[in-house]
Amino acid sequence: MLKGFKDFLLRGNVLDLAVAVVIGAAFTAIVTAFTQYVIEPLINALGGDNELGWGFQVVSDNPETFINIGAVITAAINFIIIAAVVYFVLIVPANSAKKKFATEPKDKQASTEDLLIQIRDLLEAQASQSAQGAHARPAPRVE
Repeated sequence: MLKGFKDFLLRGNVLDLAVAVVIGAAFTAIVTAFTQYVIEPLINALGGDNELGWGFQVVSDNPETFINIGAVITAAINFIIIAAVVYFVLIVPANSAKKKFATEPKDKQASTEDLLIQIRDLLEAQASQSAQGAHARPAPRVE
């Protein structure tokens, strides 16, 4: 049982995924820090002189009911930055590498008509062989 688990862990895909998760977590921390400490203060500056940032309080004199619109916009910007980096750093190069290194199959897929023609030719060849074989061999005698 442990051998199978070891084989599973040492398979290339699992190791690649583990590295991707670690790198992704580290990159997410960098982007989150950038948006939290650079973008969010800029967004909050647009909100006016409110000390809590860009948003509004549902119940006045209760800061726990503050709806922080700036934090939501910051999270959206965070997502867009991460998605753009993943797309342009991982997806675009992977797709171009697939196109560059992909080999065309030697036999391109045949159309349905081509397959039917091949089947017809094979059946005709089998029929002619069985007809020749019947004439060449004498029929067995039944006594």
